[in-house]
Amino acid sequence: MTTTRRAFGALAAGAALAALAPVTATAAPLQRRGRLIAHDDFRHGLGQWAVELEKGGTVAAARGTLEVDVPAGATVWFKQRLEGPYVIEYTATPVSAGGVNDRVSDLNSFWNAVDVRSPDDLFATARGGALAEYDYLKTYYVGYGANTNTTTRLRRYVGEAGVRPLIYDYTQPLLTAGEPNRVRIVSDGSAVQWWDNGRLVFDYTDPEPYTSGHFGFRTTWSHFRIRDFRVWRLPQRP
Repeated sequence: MTTTRRAFGALAAGAALAALAPVTATAAPLQRRGRLIAHDDFRHGLGQWAVELEKGGTVAAARGTLEVDVPAGATVWFKQRLEGPYVIEYTATPVSAGGVNDRVSDLNSFWNAVDVRSPDDLFATARGGALAEYDYLKTYYVGYGANTNTTTRLRRYVGEAGVRPLIYDYTQPLLTAGEPNRVRIVSDGSAVQWWDNGRLVFDYTDPEPYTSGHFGFRTTWSHFRIRDFRVWRLPQRP
């Protein structure tokens, strides 16, 4: 584990120095998209999702919207394990209408997540929603507009307590109250991408990629409305 920690620590430091600004290429996302392999229109409750809450709150799916309104940490896991290559798409809007949790912050997500304590079943290990409880995941993690909407980061968790290797650390792009974020996450072998509204925010080539696992919406002390969750199989590269 020490070798892994040093290797990815060095990689993270190098990436942080090299990436003085986000990729932020404004372009249409790659149009390689195959068949639909999973989806939820959020009209039939939370049957496809598992909710982990630190201090309670409201997570509900109805009338086409997943409503996440929470005072502390929350992770909403898609129960189906995903095998790459694939693309995840959804639209998430931060709510700022005077509610107690309407803090515009933390449009976050895990993907290709595996818990090293129960690698064959993510849900066999209990977690309570606090961020530190996820240190034992091997996963990619984006914190978009995190830390009260001041940072946007990509991390690659390695399954060790207190170790969350940082790949990219940006001060923008950030969230805008009431503005939809059309997110697109690409897991294509060593290619890892995270798009927002047609802008390429993270473009990472992982020498030891995570290629399967679970997806989860993640936030803390915030209020989001999420719609149109879709997962598409990526065709094999020619």
